[in-house]
Amino acid sequence: MVLDSDLMLVERTLAGDQAAFELLVIKYQRRIERLIGRMVRDVDLVEDIAQETFIRAYRALPKFRGDAQFYTWLYRIAVNTAKMFLLELKRDPTVSQSTLERSNEDDETFQPKSEPSTDESPESVLAAKEIGQAVNAALDALPQDLRQAITLREMDGLSYEDIAEVMGCPIGTVRSRIFRAREAISARIKPMLEKQTSKRW
Repeated sequence: MVLDSDLMLVERTLAGDQAAFELLVIKYQRRIERLIGRMVRDVDLVEDIAQETFIRAYRALPKFRGDAQFYTWLYRIAVNTAKMFLLELKRDPTVSQSTLERSNEDDETFQPKSEPSTDESPESVLAAKEIGQAVNAALDALPQDLRQAITLREMDGLSYEDIAEVMGCPIGTVRSRIFRAREAISARIKPMLEKQTSKRW
């Protein structure tokens, strides 16, 4: 069982075994970096925030009681660390063009270029790009709690229970936030979709 092996590594770390914590880092680093990458969007910062997350987790390890899964506990630390960096970023919110392009490619709402399409005209490619950018813009415009909930659900595939654990709120609140986030994103892209549909006929 995952929880048992993680708990064993935590216990070994607390007993002074550095290699045990390194195994936890190796196990969850990519997942944590993906989560942070979706929250922060600036690829240059992802590694720094992930590193800070693991440093904080290491320091807080004695507080880990094992009543939640280790990665859920770690996610909460990652989210809080990313929030701290985001507050710093508000003073200088510039994002490089390459970062924008990469976040578009990583976004699961984007149509992969390799996917066959019967309508690969320059107009349809541009329309798909515009819609993808609108989804990203709609995500960025959401309040932090809604953006976090929808990101954890749709992009990281967490269950409602895990999201509630990460965000420290009831499942009902999680459902409400995800519903409101979906409504806001839908409202933003619906006019664009209708415009594309009317163009075709």
